[in-house]
Amino acid sequence: MTRILGIDPGSRRTGVGLILASRGQVRHIHHGIVQTFDEDFPRRLADIYRGVKAFIAEHQPDEAAIETVFLSKNPQSALKLGQARGAAICACVEAGLPISEYAPTHIKNAVVGTGGADKSQVQYMVGLLLTLQGAIQADAADALAVAIAHAHLRETAGRLGLPVKLFR
Repeated sequence: MTRILGIDPGSRRTGVGLILASRGQVRHIHHGIVQTFDEDFPRRLADIYRGVKAFIAEHQPDEAAIETVFLSKNPQSALKLGQARGAAICACVEAGLPISEYAPTHIKNAVVGTGGADKSQVQYMVGLLLTLQGAIQADAADALAVAIAHAHLRETAGRLGLPVKLFR
């Protein structure tokens, strides 16, 4: 059994979700949001780092997976997202977690069956796959989707006797 931390980075809200993956099955453990309120961007990055670090300390994942930066019409937004990812990645690396990165289209394809799925479709399928009751906040659902996509890839790679990194 492997505890997988999924991270959906954002400069205001970073989604975190933890699942247990075992022999092709996934089970929900916990999910939440690292919320930043400060207007000073460097302080928001520190909040993301500390929030992810605290989540790791409390829930003790074995591995982490994070969404890559997607191309944005606004270059400033893409840069800020990349910096938020960096803060979250640093918390994972400091904790000694192996970390994998996945494109949004790969995650959506793994969870919904199409890389063009919208947020509501991802939320619905995450709830269905993890048998969750009620609505899940979008960023937390996306984080759980990242973890589910990683779990599926790990399982496939394991069956083929290949390293996970070969598939990303």
